[in-house]
Formats: sequence, C-alpha cells, structure tokens
Amino acid sequence: MRALARPLLSVIFVVQGANAVRNPEPLVPKAQPVTDRLVPMVKKVAPPQVSDRIPETTANLIRLNGAVQVLGGLALATGKGRRLGAAVLAASLVPTTLAGHAFWQEKDKDARNQQRIAFMKNLGVLGGLLLAAVDTEGKPGVTWRATHGARAAKRETKRGAKAAKREAKQFAREAKHAARLAKAELS
Repeated sequence: MRALARPLLSVIFVVQGANAVRNPEPLVPKAQPVTDRLVPMVKKVAPPQVSDRIPETTANLIRLNGAVQVLGGLALATGKGRRLGAAVLAASLVPTTLAGHAFWQEKDKDARNQQRIAFMKNLGVLGGLLLAAVDTEGKPGVTWRATHGARAAKRETKRGAKAAKREAKQFAREAKHAARLAKAELS
C-alpha cells in the first residue's frame, strides 16, 4: 500500500513544483503578501550563512519553493529519503496554502467557498505528509530503538553485576576452603 500511496501523495508536488519553477509569475500576486511577511522574519532568525542566500524577489522564492517541492516529491515517491521528503513537503505546504488559499480574504461567497475547500484539501494533504514523515514501515524508529537499547543495556549491566557478585562469593568460599586445608596441613 505504501508503494502506491507515496507516489500518489507526491504527484501534485512534482507537477505543481515544476510549473512554479518554469513559470512563477502567475503565482506572484498571491504569494507576495506571504513572502513580504515571511522573508524578513526568516532572515532575522536564520544564521547569516542561510539568510544571505534567501532570494529577495517573490518570483525567485516561488521558484525555490517549487524546486523544494519537486525534490521532496521525488524523494517521497521513490522512497529514497521518503521521510525527509515528506517533512520538507509538509513545511513547504504551509506557506503555499496560506498564499494560495486565503479564503478569509475573499469577498465573493462562491470564491470564498472554493478557496475554503482547497484550503481544507491542503490540510488533508498536510496530514498525509505528516504521517508519511513519521512512517517507519513497521520497523522500530530511532526513538524506540534508543529507549529499548538503553533498557537492554541496563538489564545486561545488572546481569553482569549479579554474575560478578556470585563469582566473587564463590571465589571467597574457595579461598576460605583452601585456607582451611592449608591450615589443617600445617597442624
């Protein structure tokens, strides 16, 4: 099921991301208000090595987001870096949804309803991406392995300590017995 679900979930990102890279201009008017708010905030909190590389123009930001979506979509679809790809897609979907489907700003009732539906569909896709980002395909995740590895190490340490204590007692008994035999031989 995963082999079918991942490509189905990623196809929209690959197609729309490629369109955004090739032709960002139609998306600029809707993206501009979001990029005008988001870019200064990101530049403030990002390290200089990152903030210096953030594109200034909205068209280039749209291209960058499109490229991220194509790469994330391909990673998710192929299974190579699928969890990271899903997480990147989820992160890129948030500003895309805010810019593209701001239903609360629509004056026309029908347009507002269409944008609300698209917004909710993107929320559903976001949920699928979050599930894909944490899906370990039935294998234990890193957190589970670390927790259980620590417990196993603790158990083994206790077992080793008990075995060492038993051996020390046995050695002490044997030493006492040898001392008694030596004393008896001297007498």
